[in-house]
Amino acid sequence: MIPFIDLTRQHAGLRTELLAAMARVLDRSQFILGDEGRALEHEVAVACGVRHAVGVASGTDALRLALVALDVGPGDEVLTPAFSFVASASTIVMAGATPVFVDIDPATYTLDVPAAERALTPRTRAILPVHLYGHPAPMDAIVALARRHGLAVLEDAAQAIGATWAGKPVGNWGDAACVSFYPTKNVGACGDGGMVLTDRDDVAERLRRLRHHGDGGRYRHVELGYSSRLDELQAAVLRVKLERLGEWTERRRRVAARYRELLTDLPLGLPVERRQARHVYHLFTVRHAQRDALAKALTDLGVGTAVHYPLTVPNQPLFGGDERRFPEAWRAAREVLSLPCFAELTDAEVDAVAAAVRKACERI
Repeated sequence: MIPFIDLTRQHAGLRTELLAAMARVLDRSQFILGDEGRALEHEVAVACGVRHAVGVASGTDALRLALVALDVGPGDEVLTPAFSFVASASTIVMAGATPVFVDIDPATYTLDVPAAERALTPRTRAILPVHLYGHPAPMDAIVALARRHGLAVLEDAAQAIGATWAGKPVGNWGDAACVSFYPTKNVGACGDGGMVLTDRDDVAERLRRLRHHGDGGRYRHVELGYSSRLDELQAAVLRVKLERLGEWTERRRRVAARYRELLTDLPLGLPVERRQARHVYHLFTVRHAQRDALAKALTDLGVGTAVHYPLTVPNQPLFGGDERRFPEAWRAAREVLSLPCFAELTDAEVDAVAAAVRKACERI
């Protein structure tokens, strides 16, 4: 069996360093808002080219708290793609605002900018684009649209740390951006974690307050906040892994290039990389009209796959059930299939996956 992802391989290679990093935290026994977290925030800020990085407990908390820090709240609308992980929209609801769904570019699965412009209303307060699967959204056009209408921009970069658009890192375009350190992400914790990136001093200051119960110092709570702090053990683990981000990204890009070479003549939609983009291939996601049959055939041939995502966000029961007003998102949800694409995948395994995909396509 070739697994869809295998974190044991990653951790086997880093075991000595990870244990040393954890021991360092245990020796200090400061587990919240300590030196490791501050060091990680600095290192991520440098890596992403921003002035501030604020660690929080999860990628979901990063989105929710960033929306509040940008003054998004009741009565506001936020534009966001109809095809994504649910947190891109559920956090808008948590902030008290209303998600307004926008269809996607069928090639990159990112926000369709003309559709976003058509969705604007007097209540629109912000745009929340998602860099899905590791391909950046067209941030120059999104930021231009936002600035014309006086809107905030919050990037969901949960799957795309290290990606660039027009030579500029994701997370460096909008008013703020959110990163997830969920274990399977490009830089993953041994648990959960997230971070908000921003160049705005006011947003960073408010985020640091919001993540710590609205504390303005000396137990003086100046606004309603929350308990959402990236703990020191996770920060220490992430500092070890962040050093590998560049090499892991290059390896996934090589895996993706090999897949593209071997699968190009099959009846599959292959990932697109726009000229302005540097795709980091958090996922290598293909399309097939008989996706479920293809997935079953690959399972039978010993290849792990996953579907990201089988429902559009507005089609989730949370948002009201059946919804077909977004045809590209609707079609993507029925056709996408992610193949194994992690840094520890061997060349022989990549070739074996491609051979299995070829055989599966012949069977269905």
